[in-house]
Amino acid sequence: MGKTLPQGVWSPVELMVENTARQPLRLQLHDLHPADFAVQGLPRRLRLGSMEGARLRYRLRPHARGDFPMAGCDLLVHSPLGLWHQRRTLTLPARLRVFPNFSEISHYTLLAANDQLAQFGVRRLQRRGTGAEFHQLREYRRGDSLRQVDWKATSRMRKLISREYQDERDQRLLFLLDCGRRMRHVDAGRGHLDEALNALLLLAYVAVRQGDAVGLMTYGGPRRWFAPRKEPGTVNRLLESIYDIQPSLEASDPLMAAQQLLQAVPRRALVVVITNSRGEDQVGLEQAASLLRRRHLVVIADLRESALDESLDAPIETLQTALRFHTVNDWLAQRRRDQERLQHLGVQVLDVLPSQLPIALVNRYFAIKRAGSL
Repeated sequence: MGKTLPQGVWSPVELMVENTARQPLRLQLHDLHPADFAVQGLPRRLRLGSMEGARLRYRLRPHARGDFPMAGCDLLVHSPLGLWHQRRTLTLPARLRVFPNFSEISHYTLLAANDQLAQFGVRRLQRRGTGAEFHQLREYRRGDSLRQVDWKATSRMRKLISREYQDERDQRLLFLLDCGRRMRHVDAGRGHLDEALNALLLLAYVAVRQGDAVGLMTYGGPRRWFAPRKEPGTVNRLLESIYDIQPSLEASDPLMAAQQLLQAVPRRALVVVITNSRGEDQVGLEQAASLLRRRHLVVIADLRESALDESLDAPIETLQTALRFHTVNDWLAQRRRDQERLQHLGVQVLDVLPSQLPIALVNRYFAIKRAGSL
C-alpha cells in the first residue's frame, strides 16, 4: 500500500497493533520510516492484554519530495517477568510518496477560484488591444471606451450597450523547467526546484481554469515530457508526473532544450522558462531565447538567491563587508545587463526570489492574456 504526504509539513501516521497471543504483552515499537525524516511520537511503549489491539498515532515531516520505502516496524518485546527482551522486525512493505506542499498550493488555488488572488499581490490589468474573444453584450458602464459600444444594439435598445470581452481560450502554456545543478540552491530551508514546482502548479491551475492547455518539459536533469492538455484533471496528472523530480549535478543546456521543445510543440504558445542562471550560462540562454522567440512568446523566470539581497542590506562596518557589498553590487549589475540583452531579443524576463515566483508568474500570465499578446 502507499501513503501520500506533503513536503515539509507535519502529517499524522496511524499504526494498528494487535496481540494475538494468550498472554499479555509488553513491548516498545518504532516504525521504520525514512531515517532522515523528522518524527514526533516514537518510539512508543505498549502493554497489550490477550487478544487486545491498540491504535498508535505519530507524526512525520518529510524533508524532500519523491518515493520512499516504509519497510515495517521494529519491536522490542519484553518477557513477562522483565528478565529478557527480544527484538523483532515486522515486515510491512509500503511506499511513501511525498508531493509538493499541496496544502499551500490549494490555498492559492482556492483564492484563484474565488477571484481573490489580489490579496496576495496578483493584479488584474486593464485589457489593451483587440486580441480577446467576444463574450456578451451588456449595458454601458462608466469607464467603457467608445470602441466597446455596439451601436447597432444601442439603436435597437435605445440605450448605450457595450461589448464585453473575455480572455482568449484554447491557447497553450508550456513550462521549460531547469532541473540542473543551479536549481540545487536552498533559500530559507526550501530548494529552488521545490519553489519552482509550487509556482508551476499554481499557474497551471490558473491557466486550466482560463481554458488553456498546459504542458511541461524538463532539462538539465531528469527528462520529463508532459504533453499540453486542458481537461479538469490536468493539474493532478502534472503533479503525478513531476512530484519526484530532484535537481541533478548536470550543467543545463537550454539551447538543446529549446530545440526539443520546438520539435514537440510547433503551434504558438506561451513558453515559461524557469531557471537560475549565471554569467557563464548567458550565451546558451540567449541562443535558446532567440530560437524560441521565432515561434513562441517567451518568459524567462530567473531565480535569485536571497543571500545577495541580504548582503546589500547588511550594515557596512568593516573593510570585508565593504568589499562584499561592492562585489555583490557589481555582480547584480552584470546580471541586469544580461537580462536587458534577453529583453532586446523580445523575451520577457522576471528576476525574482524563489518565494516571489508564484505571484510573479501568475501576474505576468494575466498581463499577457489581457494584452492579447499571445
